[in-house]
Amino acid sequence: MAVKTLEDLLADGVEGRGVLVRSDLNVPLDDDGNISDPGRIIASVPTLQKLADAGAKVIVTAHLGRPKDGPDPKFSLAPVAAALGEKLGRHVQLAGDVVGTDALARAEGLTDGDVLLLENIRFEPRETSKDDDERLALAKSLVELVGDDGAFVSDGFGVVHRKQASVYDVATLLPHYAGTLVATEVEVLEQLTSSTERPYAVVLGGSKVSDKLAVIENLATKADSIVIGGGMCFTFLAAQGVSVGNSLLQEEMIDTCKKLLEDYGDVIHLPVDIVVAKEFAADSPPSTVSATEIPDGTMGLDIGPESVKRFTALLSNAKTVFWNGPMGVFEFPEFAAGTKGVAEAIIGATAKGAFSVVGGGDSAAAVRQLGLPEDGFSHISTGGGASLEYLEGKTLPGIQIISSASPSS
Repeated sequence: MAVKTLEDLLADGVEGRGVLVRSDLNVPLDDDGNISDPGRIIASVPTLQKLADAGAKVIVTAHLGRPKDGPDPKFSLAPVAAALGEKLGRHVQLAGDVVGTDALARAEGLTDGDVLLLENIRFEPRETSKDDDERLALAKSLVELVGDDGAFVSDGFGVVHRKQASVYDVATLLPHYAGTLVATEVEVLEQLTSSTERPYAVVLGGSKVSDKLAVIENLATKADSIVIGGGMCFTFLAAQGVSVGNSLLQEEMIDTCKKLLEDYGDVIHLPVDIVVAKEFAADSPPSTVSATEIPDGTMGLDIGPESVKRFTALLSNAKTVFWNGPMGVFEFPEFAAGTKGVAEAIIGATAKGAFSVVGGGDSAAAVRQLGLPEDGFSHISTGGGASLEYLEGKTLPGIQIISSASPSS
């Protein structure tokens, strides 16, 4: 990646300078508004810590959820500011707006080493506008907060596939650098796409085939095996003529799956048994059936133990593993064994020297929720969608722009 890094910025000196950092602090909240998985906050700390310790006036932009019509208290970054302050060991101010009077006043009052978090950037409709001029106008307001000698650090890998004001447009206005997190993520993904050691195994789960279609098509010619579980496996099973009961099914994708199985049947591996229940509920009694004999009136909620065994055998000799998407409804204990079993197989391969990457999103959440050791994997990504788009071979706007020359001051 032809891009300047945080180390380059620190070498240039940041003491007394305003530095705008785009972090990914989009953490899940429970019904009471408490953070249920602080993984992304923890991953954002190293870059912010280095800048603050070096005397920068750090201004952080981030989003939370998908607020529809401007500011919404339930999507406020207040709990995030508190958690971030705790992890950094220093007070993190939260502006009451994005680029309004409170943000301006707080930015002007910053001293060296201070950290200011702006309120949810998506409270500003211009952040996600398709109109280039609208996004640029917001970007200019953000740049005003850090001043003429400011810099921009891109450290929110989970949003680099979005052409948004705080991700893309600010980099057209300021000297720009990749934060520790973004630089590491890109390095890891480059290893998955260019210098991949074989055998290369890909594990895909989640609900929809359509979400993973492009990555299946792109990796089917590069991987030695693609293991498919989760809700998406039922569309593949239906493509083989199997009745899937009330399981999740994308009927419009059946022909596509049929073609994938015709072209890459030696690479794609499907479950041989399924854990089914009559209802999508944690207390719905489970039973295990053959993947070809799912009873009418039941739905598949996990892969079965025989599938875990077969998938473990495939993964055991892999030298490279990429995993994106759970094998079942891991949030329900009765339907978590498939995800846990496959994750443990990946940990086993890693212990034998394999390079393993967990592709963010629900997979990363599953690792933490199921109590699996995070250091059992070579890398846990913070960006599910960004990881997939990179592996599909797409250009990520947030990476493309920081790879270009900085604007002259």
